[in-house]
Amino acid sequence: MNFSLEVESVKKKLKIKVTVIGTGGVGKTSLIQRFTQGTFKTDYIKTIGAQLTNYKTEINGYRIELIFWDIAGQDDFHFLRPSFYRASKAAIIVYSLEKNDLGERSFERITSWYEDIKQYCGEIPVIIFANKVDLINVQNLDKTRIQNIVKEQKFLGYYITSAKTGQGLDVAFNALIKEIQR
Repeated sequence: MNFSLEVESVKKKLKIKVTVIGTGGVGKTSLIQRFTQGTFKTDYIKTIGAQLTNYKTEINGYRIELIFWDIAGQDDFHFLRPSFYRASKAAIIVYSLEKNDLGERSFERITSWYEDIKQYCGEIPVIIFANKVDLINVQNLDKTRIQNIVKEQKFLGYYITSAKTGQGLDVAFNALIKEIQR
């Protein structure tokens, strides 16, 4: 008798909590939805507290489940953040590239968001998403300021993204996933 055995290779599983933070209105929820579901909604709905989204992928024999914790950026919810940050293994700080008050405020808050992350999570990988590139003229984009912050804070890097068009998202999220998987 000839028996054929099918052996499924054992895969390593990683379940990783990723905090996504930034000033309210920069597109955190939209970025996550575009990456995990391929959709974009034009209506702005303020995140209350935190919103969780799971994403599963496979890289180099690892089954990776990311749990994105989309944390409300409005100051009304600051008292909830410490509990939302806990046990995060990586973080994404999002700011808006818009040339208006939101863009400037969100850029100026990058360092304070990072201080919060360090306080509640310790030293974890952090990446910056410069979002809403679809709303600006890229030719006029001065990358010096963000490059300086990335260098000073030793972030993994920054990525220019658009939740609306999907520009830069795969590269940005995959860079984070590869860093986490190490």
